[in-house]
Amino acid sequence: MKIVVLGGDGFCGWPNSLHLSNAGHEITIVDNLSRRKIDVELEVESLTPIASIHTRLNTWKELTGKEINFFNFDIAKEYYHLLSFIKDLKPDVIVHFAEQRSAPYSSLSEQTKRYTVDNNLNATHNVLCAIADSGLDIHLVHLGSIGVYGYHTTEMEIPEGYLNIKVESRSGEQVNQEILYPPDTESIYHMTKAQDQLFFHYYNKNNGIRITDLHQGNVWGTHTEETKLDERLVNRFDYDGVYGTVLNRFIIQAAVGHPLTVYGSGEQTRAFIHIQDTTRCIELAINNPPPKDAKVQIFNQITQTHCVKDLAETLSKMVDGVKVSYVDNPRKHIEDKENEFFVAKKCFLSMGLKPIFLEEGLVSEIHEIAEKYQHRCDRSKILPPRWT
Repeated sequence: MKIVVLGGDGFCGWPNSLHLSNAGHEITIVDNLSRRKIDVELEVESLTPIASIHTRLNTWKELTGKEINFFNFDIAKEYYHLLSFIKDLKPDVIVHFAEQRSAPYSSLSEQTKRYTVDNNLNATHNVLCAIADSGLDIHLVHLGSIGVYGYHTTEMEIPEGYLNIKVESRSGEQVNQEILYPPDTESIYHMTKAQDQLFFHYYNKNNGIRITDLHQGNVWGTHTEETKLDERLVNRFDYDGVYGTVLNRFIIQAAVGHPLTVYGSGEQTRAFIHIQDTTRCIELAINNPPPKDAKVQIFNQITQTHCVKDLAETLSKMVDGVKVSYVDNPRKHIEDKENEFFVAKKCFLSMGLKPIFLEEGLVSEIHEIAEKYQHRCDRSKILPPRWT
């Protein structure tokens, strides 16, 4: 298939571009390299050394003989460039990663809030509008976030996108309806992901665009089978207090002998998925598109849920001498002190996904990545900016 990967230079976009290319698809990346510019803005780099996009692409061709095309433009601002690009290339699938992906970054300042909204909403809407204007039957696969539902205790399992409800009609009859599962966002970033769902519903209903929306959990891990081939292909490892996930923070802290910093009680439950499983899920979504005229297809792209406190204690036992430190929660105004989180994850498992679980990969992640590159770690950047 002919596949466009929007945001293909980023943490999820890059390994997915390689995985899909390796599977025999014709891949074209569109990226304005904004994530690299944010590194400069925040004065912190990926723990792993990231080669230039052209070095990455040349290395991939050198090793595999497969060519990935690259175009540098801003889909959130250059609509007619995007439209012409789609009309000329005529892709079968567009995979959309081209959104600012950090909840903490989206809340740093008025500038980062406005940038996140402007970039994410305009990017998604421009892609949908361009597909509609092109008249082509293109399957859009979008990376969303399970965080749109908030992290609160609920007695029910969060379904894969849709909730069946009963409402009472004016005549008193019980009427069955299906609605999008209600979002309960806790950041500007997650708010843009919730708005994406409404864009998708509109363009699916009114323009017949085939859409798969993937509600992904926290991604852990660095390597995929393709990025292991050469250090010039290595993926990002963000450990800082703005872009680093809780697990990456624990991993680098364990590697450098720093206490594992647990926010608050640590009783918050989070959803997780390994980066290799992300690439497999994207491929499964591409290979299983919704039929023409079907509603938006929504999958929960997670494999496990874990309590933060339990993760820290597990890692502490794995690595001798590493202790757990409980600190004030910088996000206490937007999240519960503790929660349970039950999420349906049947769709990808039923398609044959065989997950990589945390218990299998944490130690190797510490030794292969964090210890190898710990000399690149700026310890002053591990905690959120307000603590440094």
